[in-house]
Amino acid sequence: MSLMKEFKEFAVKGNAMDMAVGIIVGAAFGKIVSSLVNDVIMPPIGKILGGVNFTGLFVNLGAESYATLADAKAAGAATLNYGAFVQAVVDFVIVAFAIFMLVKGINSLRKKEEPQATPAAPAEDVLLLREIRDALQKTK
Repeated sequence: MSLMKEFKEFAVKGNAMDMAVGIIVGAAFGKIVSSLVNDVIMPPIGKILGGVNFTGLFVNLGAESYATLADAKAAGAATLNYGAFVQAVVDFVIVAFAIFMLVKGINSLRKKEEPQATPAAPAEDVLLLREIRDALQKTK
């Protein structure tokens, strides 16, 4: 089988297309969650904690001191940006929770859609044996 034919079969299979759509939607969802965290969730948390801007939290690893992270970056100083890490952790937790809820919802829909298996009718010999049993119980 030629390489192009194998690739064509792979590319047009449902799973590959579903995966591609999932990746594209996931990237867009990630941008939405980042905006939610950066623009909606973290500002009130920072306000509650005394006006802290998490993305600006850093530790300078050099000898000089800088007032802001932007100043340190402009000077080319080595910094440990733990505020950005906190932001990324919050992003992850929100995305993980949203995906959990999505999967949970899909699983509950699948359970509802699956038809309940009806028990198979008993075989003829079983029915005949039951009739004989019932007849014998009536004669007693």
